[in-house]
Amino acid sequence: MAEVIALIDYGAGNLRSVANALKAAGAEGVQVTADPNVVRAADRIVLPGVGAFKACADALRGVPHLVDAMEERVLIGAAPFLGICVGMQLLASRGVEHGVTLGLDWIAGEVRAIEVTDPAIKVPHMGWNDVAPLGHDDGSQLLRGGEAYFLHSYHFVPEDGARIAAMTDHGGGLVAAVARDNILGVQFHPEKSQAYGLELLARFLDWRP
Repeated sequence: MAEVIALIDYGAGNLRSVANALKAAGAEGVQVTADPNVVRAADRIVLPGVGAFKACADALRGVPHLVDAMEERVLIGAAPFLGICVGMQLLASRGVEHGVTLGLDWIAGEVRAIEVTDPAIKVPHMGWNDVAPLGHDDGSQLLRGGEAYFLHSYHFVPEDGARIAAMTDHGGGLVAAVARDNILGVQFHPEKSQAYGLELLARFLDWRP
């Protein structure tokens, strides 16, 4: 029987692109869902996200019992979890876009605006850029060096540097991925990163943390 991959639908992600990429990477049981019961029974969970931190956090919490189900399955049940773009940022304790908004607080830290001092460096950080893994334990084992597609104006600053799984550079270092235990979050978009992204998703589908 194919594993069930719950692709969380809370109105804030490019779900079709992510679902198609997961299928291209070998997933057979992708379920786009906001049903807490499906999430509680899922083998793996993927949380996409596009837009502002506050809007995404509010939308996620606006689905009754969804966050509780995610916490039960991921933090207690240890299901492998992948957060993408704002889905990665929501792992933080808080975001400061449009005021302070609480995140999931699965990885302590803050999501802040990208600050640059060189006028040649544009925000948002958009386009292809290097991903440089740091080789910590946990989900960083899924990452490889290469180029991925980024699109963001805010970045995740973890409190514990050991949670940084990869970095990129855009007028200075930016966190490209975070990880702990069975949780991996990537700032870039695997579904837009061609072969590099599909290979990452394939490794996620085989991951046994």
